Amino acid sequence: MEVNDKAPDFALSDEEGKTLSLKDYRGKSVVLFFYPKANTSGCTAEACGFRDSYDRISKTGAVVLGISPDKPRAQKKFKDEFGFPFPLLCDEGKAVAKDFGVLKEKSMYGKKYMGIERTTFVIGPDGTINAVISGIKADEHPAAALAALKG
Repeated sequence: MEVNDKAPDFALSDEEGKTLSLKDYRGKSVVLFFYPKANTSGCTAEACGFRDSYDRISKTGAVVLGISPDKPRAQKKFKDEFGFPFPLLCDEGKAVAKDFGVLKEKSMYGKKYMGIERTTFVIGPDGTINAVISGIKADEHPAAALAALKG
C-alpha cells in the first residue's frame, strides 16, 4: 500500500473478542500500526509510545488501532499490562497484513519466514492512505504518525 491508495477494509476481533471494522471509523483519521508480536521489546516500545502520545493523537481527531497476528488472549494480556487506551486487533491468519503489504519474507538465524514488517499507516477520514511509516525505529513511529496527522 502506498500514499493515496484506498485502505483495504477489514473486520477483526480485538483483545476482548469484539469485531471492529475499518469502515467503523469512516469520517475519522486512523493511525493503524502493524507490529510483529505482543510483549516483545520493540513492539512494547512502539505500543507504549502510542499510549504516551494517545492524547496528542486524539486531539487531532484520529483514533489509534494496533494490529498483530497474536491471539486475543495475548493481546489482552499485553493491553492490560501496559494500559493501552486503544484496541489491539488480532490478525491471526495474517490476511490483513497481506492486504496492506506488510507480510514480508524475513530472516532470523539464517532461517527465512514470512512475518510482519513493522509499519504504521495514517488513513484519512475518506479511507485514503495519507502516510506510510516504516524503516525507522519502533519507538519513532508515534512521533512520525503525529507529524503526518498534523502535516
